[in-house]
Amino acid sequence: MLGRPLPVPDDRGIYCFPDDLLACLDAWQGQLELRSPDEAGTILELVAPLSGVRYLIEERVPQGRPVLVLEPHHDDLILSAGGCFLVEPRPLTVVTVFTRSNSVHPDVRTRYAAIDEVSALRAEESRQALLPLFATHHLIGLKDADPPYSSYHPASIELLADLLRPYVDENPEAELIAPAGVTRHPDHLRLHQAARLLGCHWFWDDTSFYPTYAANVDDRHLFEQRTRGLLDSEVRDITKAVLDKLILLHMYQSQMQPLREMYRVLRYNWTVAASLNTARRPTPDARFGERFFRAIPEGAA
Repeated sequence: MLGRPLPVPDDRGIYCFPDDLLACLDAWQGQLELRSPDEAGTILELVAPLSGVRYLIEERVPQGRPVLVLEPHHDDLILSAGGCFLVEPRPLTVVTVFTRSNSVHPDVRTRYAAIDEVSALRAEESRQALLPLFATHHLIGLKDADPPYSSYHPASIELLADLLRPYVDENPEAELIAPAGVTRHPDHLRLHQAARLLGCHWFWDDTSFYPTYAANVDDRHLFEQRTRGLLDSEVRDITKAVLDKLILLHMYQSQMQPLREMYRVLRYNWTVAASLNTARRPTPDARFGERFFRAIPEGAA
């Protein structure tokens, strides 16, 4: 990977982490530009749909048990679990549920206002982001929730599960993964409950990355209160894929501007790894990590 050390949001580094991260990414892109065809690994070109900027990323070769991903919105898998599947690529089928959307960053609103325009932009962002993971992608077409948010009707859970069941039936060997419902976004909470009805036992930490950290602390407190004894956490080391994850995040520029603000996701990944003592880290030198949860079997807690 990169010949220079990755920046970390620690001590004085907290003040320059966003810019140092982008400088590191530029250096990594330069290395890939110079890589000869004889060197190991195929280089893919991705184009960010919003800006048209070109990025280079190493091709992954999926192997092992297939995974069926149930994600609420287009960027949720990459935000929370992109590093894991870059480090350990597996055959992926991604089902994105709430794909009718007018959710874009305010700086993008002047260019994309109509729901059809926004939905098409977000779909293309996912198409680019999923290319290195060789994922099969299905769009369900439900409308995402509009703020101010409110709780969902309980009957909608079974309806959503019925809508997703054919994808589970078509992928009988696949391991299911879905959001844990850390954020209070109703689309995430609905899909979490529907995934449980479909037999899902593996969930990603869907922290709300872009709002204030104070809100995230509150969300995690509520999450731990309602899941105590139901979910067990695990952390995956994504250190060697941090810059590649940042590339995939850059595909979703409709959701965060300016680009330097995407550091927030990787700052959280650093916090996840740093919060573990050395004995509990997935690898002793893990600098960045993603958190996942497994359902605790009934009676085992």
